[in-house]
Amino acid sequence: MKPTDDVCLCFHVPLVKIRGYLAREDPKVASLISECLGAGTGCGWCVPYLKDLHAQHKAGQTPTIEGSAQDYSAGRLRFRKDGSRDQQRDQQEES
Repeated sequence: MKPTDDVCLCFHVPLVKIRGYLAREDPKVASLISECLGAGTGCGWCVPYLKDLHAQHKAGQTPTIEGSAQDYSAGRLRFRKDGSRDQQRDQQEES
């Protein structure tokens, strides 16, 4: 995803805003992203991504989400329709 693409599609919170918050505040837990920016408090689709972004930040990496904004948005549509996530993300969450 590009920095200007929305991670939270419900509340239009872009990746660049999340990166800025992480760099500025260095939150101890991922849920503080939601508390401050509102991301993840709508449909819940982005919550695992917020956790991943937080983990990347804590590891000293530049937080990013692989893939295109179109694929991300299509995944959210599937999630909203039937509650399913893509298999790759499900496997990451299990490990």
